[in-house]
Amino acid sequence: MQRVTITIDDELDGELDRFMRARRYDNRSEAIRDLARSGLQQAAMERGGTSPCAAALVYLYDHEARELPKRLTRDYHEHHDLAQATLHVHLDYETCMEVTVLKGRGSDVQEFTDHIIAERGVRHGHVVYLPIDGARSRRRIDPSHRDAIHRHTSRRRA
Repeated sequence: MQRVTITIDDELDGELDRFMRARRYDNRSEAIRDLARSGLQQAAMERGGTSPCAAALVYLYDHEARELPKRLTRDYHEHHDLAQATLHVHLDYETCMEVTVLKGRGSDVQEFTDHIIAERGVRHGHVVYLPIDGARSRRRIDPSHRDAIHRHTSRRRA
């Protein structure tokens, strides 16, 4: 184990103390180790790559923005293999929030989330990436089966 000495300003020290109290950490080393692991994990997932991941995309948008709901619907249909579920909430007359659960190869998820957040009319967006255990990811649904599921659910809606 390595010993690392860091210097932080008073404001960050106060935030760290509040974080530790809220999460009931016994000491700073444990808290800083967990924060470092979390930050490194998030940075690795944001770089994409071929590793499978799950992600939560949260964004606010102006539903009155020209053609935005139609563009978003098209984007999601074109990436139905990534988008698992979406929660849509009307926050006020013109602002909607969506939370979408995504699953797929890291680089594909990142490309899709970057595209959604960059759409004209999307005001704020944030993505949280979570790695999917390699052993479990090998047990994926066969792609031909996934297409059959999609066709089956599409017929039910008709």
